Amino acid sequence: MGFNILAIGQSGRLEFEAILLAASLRQSDPGFAGTLFIAEPQPGPLWKADPRMSDRGKAVLTSLGAEILPFENKAFGGPYPHGNKMEALAALPDAPFLFLDTDTLITGPLSAIPFDFNRPSASMRREGTWPTIELYGPSYAETWGALYDRFGLDYASTLDLTQPPEYWQRHLYFNAGWFFYHSPQAFGARFTAWAKSICDDPPKALICQELFPWLDQITLPLVIHSFGGGRPGPELDALDGTATCHYRTLPLLYARESDLAVAVLEEVARDKSIRPTLRDWEAMKAMVYQNQGRKARALFDRDRLPHREQVIRNTLKREGFWLR
Repeated sequence: MGFNILAIGQSGRLEFEAILLAASLRQSDPGFAGTLFIAEPQPGPLWKADPRMSDRGKAVLTSLGAEILPFENKAFGGPYPHGNKMEALAALPDAPFLFLDTDTLITGPLSAIPFDFNRPSASMRREGTWPTIELYGPSYAETWGALYDRFGLDYASTLDLTQPPEYWQRHLYFNAGWFFYHSPQAFGARFTAWAKSICDDPPKALICQELFPWLDQITLPLVIHSFGGGRPGPELDALDGTATCHYRTLPLLYARESDLAVAVLEEVARDKSIRPTLRDWEAMKAMVYQNQGRKARALFDRDRLPHREQVIRNTLKREGFWLR
């Protein structure tokens, strides 16, 4: 089944990341038959500054085969830009889609992945970032159970019973770096409405919980479960594997990602048609073109990486390699 890809592009870092995404898709999956849509939020009352990309950046993206997709923010905007991934779905053609966070490299053929677009799923490359359980506060079960109750969903059927009670991985929790479904219209409408409900009127069990920046990842498992989806099976292992790399920042890419991901990044960056634009990104200029990334990579043993991302970040900051 053919499908489209959606990512967000806006002024600043995401504009450059979108160019990397588009260039890596063209290089690593030249047979991709769908359309890469780079959704661009438009100026409006929910933005203090103009969020649109530069004309130069948009021209580069178009030359790489991407289609710029303007959309209007009605729910979130500047105060919570993570909400763009929810609201942009309404602007997509209503056909099967794969959403990718813009800080993603394509390292292999997405076209070869056997998606079942009738059963949505999302990335399991995550840490136990939410909820934070207080000593005398609601438990994991009470916190997640309240959310499932809010939307009339069956909480018990989502549990991974191979995990211990009151351990975060027992509960359905995703990273929102990728997700998919057959209808962006249906998925986006529910994702946005439920996130607004949680934000504007959180269940009492969430009284001590921080909702930002986790709101998208709080809402996503509820939406996926409601459409009959769940945890990804082994057929999707190429996502966050041989086909995609959600690198988050260039220093983190060099610190912990595969040799393949580094090779794709550096080969794409040498493309003379996009190099002049990418050099305007300070992180790219330093990490790739000035070879700081290779020096940062030498600080880490990829076979013995710290379990927590924050430890890697702290090392990069201490050594002067933390650039975004």
